[in-house]
Amino acid sequence: MDDLSWTGIFTHGFIRFWPVWLALVLTFAVSIRYRRRLALYGKLFDSTVGMIGFAFVMFWVFTALFAGMIITHDPLVQLSGMKNALPGAAVKSPAEGSYPWYLLGGDNLARDVFSRMVMGAREVLKIAPAATVFAFIMGITLGLPAGYFGGRLDTFLSFLANLVLAFPVILLFYLLVTPEIVETGIPMYFAAVLFLFPVIFFSVLLNSRFHPNPPRRNLYVGAVLVIGLWAYLGLAFNLDPTGVFAMDPNLLNVFVSVVFVNAPGVFRIVRGLVMDIKARDYVAAGQTRGEGPWYIMLWEILPNARGPLIVDFCLRIGYTTILLGTLGFFGLGVSPESPDWGSTIDDGRKLLSIYPHAALVPALALMSLVLGLNLLADGLREESLRD
Repeated sequence: MDDLSWTGIFTHGFIRFWPVWLALVLTFAVSIRYRRRLALYGKLFDSTVGMIGFAFVMFWVFTALFAGMIITHDPLVQLSGMKNALPGAAVKSPAEGSYPWYLLGGDNLARDVFSRMVMGAREVLKIAPAATVFAFIMGITLGLPAGYFGGRLDTFLSFLANLVLAFPVILLFYLLVTPEIVETGIPMYFAAVLFLFPVIFFSVLLNSRFHPNPPRRNLYVGAVLVIGLWAYLGLAFNLDPTGVFAMDPNLLNVFVSVVFVNAPGVFRIVRGLVMDIKARDYVAAGQTRGEGPWYIMLWEILPNARGPLIVDFCLRIGYTTILLGTLGFFGLGVSPESPDWGSTIDDGRKLLSIYPHAALVPALALMSLVLGLNLLADGLREESLRD
């Protein structure tokens, strides 16, 4: 089997991504067709910058979803004779039915760079959005009462947030996942606290909304408590006997670190928004009707703060992606053999001056995802300002 030319590499690579192209076309077609009914998401398609950013982000989202169909080789398997193979190199003595080329070459351990890049998207998008959601839930749960009530509660919570923010982010993130800190059990203690916030948030949210209707309130809050505490015990302490909610210890350390580092920033944003919005007339009207503080905070103030929070959410996923890449680069990622982009860049940098493809490919992937998230945030900001 002959090696592929650059034209052949691009052609074969384009074909491998056919599920992604199909999903993108369908997503854009349906979204543009019904954009007038889709609120802020629909307005995103009136912004050129927003659409470009959305396309970049969804490309990697669909790549992560269809990674098993796209990859050409097992990203962890080493093939004889393919160490530092150049892009388009033909596999030496391929097994029957296996893909005959390394489309983007091989790394210093003879693993397929193309497949590691594709599967790396799944590793990154498995952690970054979920950890950012948890950070937002924690920041919102603490930021709402701090901004609304003020006083000593605000002073205390703001002091804690400023204390965390005073540390350099990379250094703090690095310290939280080092083996010496992990052995002390500190990440597990953090997990025990952080994973409680989603249960608290949704319980208070539903209780405040359905308080006048006790049967529905008890049903919804009870369901949240049962499912939430079940997930809490599984994720934080690995005590779920069914195995539905479980997290690898390395993944737990990284996940908790991301939440802990991002939550104080979200807290400050929410607190500032609440301090501004609580002076509005509709908040005073809710207080006059006799609505409770948590109802006003969660159902009057929070929906009106959604624009800046959505924009910050997109940006924060980008920051988290960079942090995860940095951890992987330092060898502190999910696992040493993980195909996440940071680890792959670290593997490839050792021979960067001779074989740049092994480090360049995941670096460009990381850059394109972060660029897409930033452009998406710009588009959302532009459209939210028009509301």
